[in-house]
Amino acid sequence: MGLPMSDPTAWATAMNNLGMAPMGMTGQPLLPDFDPALGMMTGIPPINPMMPGLGIVPPPIPPDMPAVKEIIHCKSCTLFPPNPHLPPPATRERPPGCKTVFVGGLPENGTEQIIMEVFEQCGEVIAIRKSKKNFCHIRFAEEFMVDKALYLSGYRIRLGSSTDKKDTGRLHVDFAQARDDLYEWECKQRMLAREERHRRRLEEERFRPPSPPPVVHYSDHECSVVAEKLKDDTKFLEAIQTLLTWIERGEVNRRTANNFYSMIQSANSHIRRLVNEKAAHEKEMEEAKEKFKLALSGILVQFEQIVAVYHSASKQKAWDHFTKAQRKNISVWCKQAEEIRNIHNDELMGIRREEEMEMSDEEIEDPSEMKETEESALVSQVEALKEENDSLRWQLDAYRNEVELLKQEQGKASRDEDTTKEQQMKLLQQALQGMQKHLLKVQDEYKKREAELEKVREDKLKIETLLENLKEQQSIADEEDKERDAIDCQGNESSTSRVCACSQEKECPVEKTLSNSPVKSEREVLLVGIISTFLHVHPFGASIEYICSYLQRLDSKICTAEVEVLMTRLQNTFRQELSGVGASLEKRWKFCGFDGLKMT
Repeated sequence: MGLPMSDPTAWATAMNNLGMAPMGMTGQPLLPDFDPALGMMTGIPPINPMMPGLGIVPPPIPPDMPAVKEIIHCKSCTLFPPNPHLPPPATRERPPGCKTVFVGGLPENGTEQIIMEVFEQCGEVIAIRKSKKNFCHIRFAEEFMVDKALYLSGYRIRLGSSTDKKDTGRLHVDFAQARDDLYEWECKQRMLAREERHRRRLEEERFRPPSPPPVVHYSDHECSVVAEKLKDDTKFLEAIQTLLTWIERGEVNRRTANNFYSMIQSANSHIRRLVNEKAAHEKEMEEAKEKFKLALSGILVQFEQIVAVYHSASKQKAWDHFTKAQRKNISVWCKQAEEIRNIHNDELMGIRREEEMEMSDEEIEDPSEMKETEESALVSQVEALKEENDSLRWQLDAYRNEVELLKQEQGKASRDEDTTKEQQMKLLQQALQGMQKHLLKVQDEYKKREAELEKVREDKLKIETLLENLKEQQSIADEEDKERDAIDCQGNESSTSRVCACSQEKECPVEKTLSNSPVKSEREVLLVGIISTFLHVHPFGASIEYICSYLQRLDSKICTAEVEVLMTRLQNTFRQELSGVGASLEKRWKFCGFDGLKMT
């Protein structure tokens, strides 16, 4: 911790690239004339020089902007920056409250003193846990120091001026998950949660309505105080609440009955004051109603004049000179003004109806005046209806013109839409045709597959029949062998016949061989020799087609049926076997002449 920094300029340059003020271990700036707004990296926002001291994590460097890293010279080692064109080193997700970093790629000869010398410039180091496998864990005092240490990830370290492999390495700095960091972070979060709960409790208590003051117990002194308060208008509510509580508690008895009666009498006398106050308020309300009615009538008069202006503007003389937009605005304004006027008129009529209902019988005795007012109201309503009828008629003409224009525009739009719809229909028809063709192809493939399956089944049945025939032939051949063995046992009895037979063989050997042997001509003998040689070269056997293709190179007149018949006659020389399973079942012929020689 107390090692001096050998080259403060390198650390100042590295911190300046990040836009941070270079700070020493004592908190003093390494460069007194440092200006954070004049960093080497353009585009990085300047950082407050006091930020490291406050424990604030510096903002991350934008990913699309490579940081220019410099060579850092320390007392015992030198740090060389990585290739700026390479991607930044990968890091894991930052654990909450991370103050510990993992440092890998250390030199084999690196010591804790060298690690302290390199990383103590990032901040106060609390502990270093070094492993024998060239990595260590470093725990800092604050979280922002971890971000400074991550800046060194990718640097190549060299101890002194040695180039030995044990004195070099490439640093890999990453976040590490430590239980101490997590415990401190959880403690801090719990403390913040407690502070937040305390703050909310204070706010709730501040906005909570105050509880009513407690009611005092009954006594003669308190009774006299409450009696005085009942006579005061400002304190009447408090006193009447106290009186109600005493009565509900059961404080009334023979001794205190007179006192309670006097207080109830004082409460009854307060009714007169309340009635007088109500009458005064009603009078004020009547005056306010009169003022409101006068103001409302004046407003209605102005509305009538405005509506008259709109109606006159809607007449034919002036209406033709306005543009389409102006006519639209005038009609909208006229509707709005009429609606507002009708609302105010209804309100005024409601007020008048209420006044008429409240009138006494004496005021309603003069029906002639009522009739006159009703007739004048009807006349005014008829005139208003006539004006509205005229304005509506002119508006109807204007709307007709607008409708014709809209129809023309819609006709053009519908034509365009028809063309687009036709194009869409054509595209859909083409898509359907393509789908139909694809479906037909799939059906054809399905039929072909079914035909292939049927062929395979037929072949399977044929093979099964052939297997049965072969089994029968094998059984017949076994019986013939047994018969031959029985004939050989009777050799002593037929010795004379043998002598005769031998003499006959000496006389005519060619005729006997031709009559008794399965090979009937010299051509078949040549074929047997060639086939035997071919199958001897193929110990695993060969199909009849393969054998015939070889023979047809020698003589094109040889047919497959002839070769197969010849080979079936020579059962002791050629043997047919089946190989494969299911659809891959295949007949193969093998040479078994040596086995047949042993048997004979």
